[in-house]
Amino acid sequence: MDELEQAILLAHDPSSDPNLRSQALAFCTGVRTSGDPSALVRLCLDLLLRSPHPPVLFWSLQSLHDCIVSSYPSFPPSTLPSIRSSLLSLFSGRLSSPSTPPFLKNKLAQCIAALIRTEYPAVWPTALIDLIPNSNLQPHAAPALNDMFARVLVVLDDDLLSQDYPRSAAELADAMRVKDAMRTQCVSQIVRHWFEAVTLYRMSEPSVAVTLLDAARRYITWIDIGLVVNDAFLPLLFDLVISPITASGLRLAAAGCLQSIILKRMDSRPKISLLRSLNLNRVFSLEPEMLIKLASLITTYASETLECYRKLGSSDPDGLSSLELLEASLPSVFYVTENCQEDEVDPAYVFDFLSDYVSTMKNPSEKQLSYLGQILQVIKSQMSYDQTYRASLDVLDKIGKEEEDQMAEHRKELFTIFRGICRVAPDATQMFIRSMLISSLSSPGESDVEEAEIALTMFYRYGETVGEEGIKSGFGLLGELIRMLLMARFSCHKHRLVALVYLETVTKYIKFVQENTQYIPHLLGAYLDERGVHHSNLYVSRRASYLFMRAVKLLKAKLVPYLDTILQNLQDTVSTFTSLGWVDKEVKLSGTEDGSQIFEAIGLLIGMEDVPGEKQSNYLAALLNPLCQQIELVLSNAKLQQIDESSTKVLTLQQIIMALNALSKGFNERLVMSSRPAIGVMFKQTLDLVLKVLAIFSNVKPLRSKITSFLHRMIDILGPSIFPRLAVALKQLLVDNEAKDMVDFLLLINQTISKFKTSVGSILEDVYPDIASRAFLILSQDAFQAGPGGTTEELRELQELQKLLYSFLHVMASNDLSYVFLAPNCRQHLDAVMQLLLFTSSRHKDMQLRKACVQIFVRLIKDWCGNSSSEDKLPGFRNFVIEKFATDCCLYSVLDKSFDFRDANTLLLFGEIMTAQKVMYDKFRDEFVMNFVSKNLSAVHCSQDLAEQYYQKLQGNDLKALRSFYQSLIENLRQKQNGSLVFR
Repeated sequence: MDELEQAILLAHDPSSDPNLRSQALAFCTGVRTSGDPSALVRLCLDLLLRSPHPPVLFWSLQSLHDCIVSSYPSFPPSTLPSIRSSLLSLFSGRLSSPSTPPFLKNKLAQCIAALIRTEYPAVWPTALIDLIPNSNLQPHAAPALNDMFARVLVVLDDDLLSQDYPRSAAELADAMRVKDAMRTQCVSQIVRHWFEAVTLYRMSEPSVAVTLLDAARRYITWIDIGLVVNDAFLPLLFDLVISPITASGLRLAAAGCLQSIILKRMDSRPKISLLRSLNLNRVFSLEPEMLIKLASLITTYASETLECYRKLGSSDPDGLSSLELLEASLPSVFYVTENCQEDEVDPAYVFDFLSDYVSTMKNPSEKQLSYLGQILQVIKSQMSYDQTYRASLDVLDKIGKEEEDQMAEHRKELFTIFRGICRVAPDATQMFIRSMLISSLSSPGESDVEEAEIALTMFYRYGETVGEEGIKSGFGLLGELIRMLLMARFSCHKHRLVALVYLETVTKYIKFVQENTQYIPHLLGAYLDERGVHHSNLYVSRRASYLFMRAVKLLKAKLVPYLDTILQNLQDTVSTFTSLGWVDKEVKLSGTEDGSQIFEAIGLLIGMEDVPGEKQSNYLAALLNPLCQQIELVLSNAKLQQIDESSTKVLTLQQIIMALNALSKGFNERLVMSSRPAIGVMFKQTLDLVLKVLAIFSNVKPLRSKITSFLHRMIDILGPSIFPRLAVALKQLLVDNEAKDMVDFLLLINQTISKFKTSVGSILEDVYPDIASRAFLILSQDAFQAGPGGTTEELRELQELQKLLYSFLHVMASNDLSYVFLAPNCRQHLDAVMQLLLFTSSRHKDMQLRKACVQIFVRLIKDWCGNSSSEDKLPGFRNFVIEKFATDCCLYSVLDKSFDFRDANTLLLFGEIMTAQKVMYDKFRDEFVMNFVSKNLSAVHCSQDLAEQYYQKLQGNDLKALRSFYQSLIENLRQKQNGSLVFR
């Protein structure tokens, strides 16, 4: 054994010393990469002829393959025959032995395929002929040689001929050359050999026959179809497929060849003639267990016949023929789709076929309606959950969540097919759903959770195709189905899946109840009994609360006669929501469906003016009093002041305030403060109590957030009467604020200003200094410069606060409250605010914020500046605007090339800047002209002529013309880019 062999063996021995192994690998790599490639070829051929070690043989074959691929042109002519003869010798000799490991056979095949690509047909014209095993070989040698021959063909297809992989231009050219030569020279001989060898080995050596047919399957796609579709080869393939004694792998290989024949690319007319000649009915009539094994063949045939039908149409005789072939295959397609596993047939392929088939129908015949019924059955079986996961889906553990997500994805294509069927055969769909509902309702116990879930899901999806008017009318069988749904009580209703989809489906068809009010009691039962809010599963109960709230919004006035019944049914639910024990158990459940929607529904009902005043007051008192008593109970214990935000009692307060907030959504200011002031008194008393909570627990941020939300509602319904309480609340809400707290606060103060305008001036004067100081403390200069972007939560909160601060300043200015900035206790922040507005209007990356700041300046100019400086409310502001704002924002920021006139938001900002220029001219006249026109435009090298034209446009009343001219002026100045101006 020489040094190289030892190194190769050491490098491939996982038990060897790591250091020695590393040295061996380096040595082998050095031999492969250094020196003359032809010398390496000779070395590899020598090792291949004499070494008994598989690792050495593999290394040699790999190195030889790499040399052929990368260095062939540099080989001396004398080397080429030896490579060829050595590979042929290995092909027919020592490496074709049955005992040779498959990885060596495959690597040898790869070397031969690489040589064929390089030399065939110019240098080695007999390459493929040389490889076809001789029929006169000894029986013991022939199977091994046939196996090697098939491997070479397979590798040649993988590495060069197949169009299933991306190829370079050189590879495509080589593939075309090889294929053309094979068609001319040897394809017919290869096909004849396939036929003879498979016939010979089908019983004695089925694995060899499988390998040969695998090669045949690949080449059928581009060889003359007549070579395999004939009286010899085709019967052999069908016999292998149909014969019960054929080995399973061989049957699949034969079916693969038939599938390649079916997929052969050709025009529709010859294609349908080919498909007809195959007479695949003999496959369709096989036993069911056999059909499942041939699922891919069956679905491919059906898909190809459908494609021919779609191209030729029903008016064409060949089109009708393709439809006949298609319909003959459909029962088998339906069977294998329902009964096959995913590894036996590709569901996506079948679903695409079914979707395409349904899309061809316009007015389905009775026969087609029958097929549509079978497709519905397929959809049903494919949509069904595995019973194994029933318990996990009920409690929705990790396994259940994964299964639910996977099924949701799996069903997407099925729903597409289902919608198509609903469109062309609504009556048949309704009958199918009716049958499923009846079957599910009659099932005992929880034996059929899956079928009930599917029946309801299909009914829900059917509602998506009917439309609002169709649901309202409930025409035909649909009305019967809705009535059946409303009165349905499934034996498996306790299961989460069934209960949830039932409620969603009831809600989907609620428009029917809106038109047929006699079914309101049934609808209320569905939401309020054990099928809905009283369901044992909390997820279902919460969802029912939300859906009931939506139902109340739609049916509100029609539910007044049932108000007492509704409230009686919800009494225990209401008390449970805010009980201490409930919070302790269920605190982890949160989100948009937090259970408070049941209070919102009640508020919507009792807040209607249709409810008599006295009754309304009694209803509200019955709800508010217990909630307020619970608050007082918590507040009565002074020790609670030290509790943290995770305390059960604090969480209870949060739940109560959420309930109060939701309840108030059914009331409006006119009812509360004018029509029925007693209601207003109750809400004020409730607010007083909530503000006590704020005073004691102002440091508990989640609770403070809930109180802030409640204040939003009280501002809406109590009107100006809230002012005394609001002043106190705003002060408390400003204590110990962080970015997120300030965001919540500014949203509240912006709502207050927008609603009450100047009426809230005195309150705003009181809190503005704290707002300004707190906001400037939280927001650093870096935050102001950041603009859009950033990924961290802290940065996102700062940017949200920044935007809301500008919004707050804008709301103040636009609601005649600019005088607050000038109030004695507020003036200390005036300079900082002005500098902030100037910086943002000129340099911020967010064009919308810049626009808002320009609008603020315009409003302040109008509010604070008179016709002369002696009339100005703020001395020095006029000069600041003319010298700073007009220069930085209206000129230099626009000259900056980042100011992109192609951007929509930038154009809107530009419009506001032009408005600002016009306002400044109207207010300041010669002062503005002297500074902006004579001084600033001259500084940026604007010609006297253009400056004069600008001045003339400024004096006119056509803002659009002024805007157009100023844009052209800016673009002209940008092109010059001269003088001392620095274009940022």
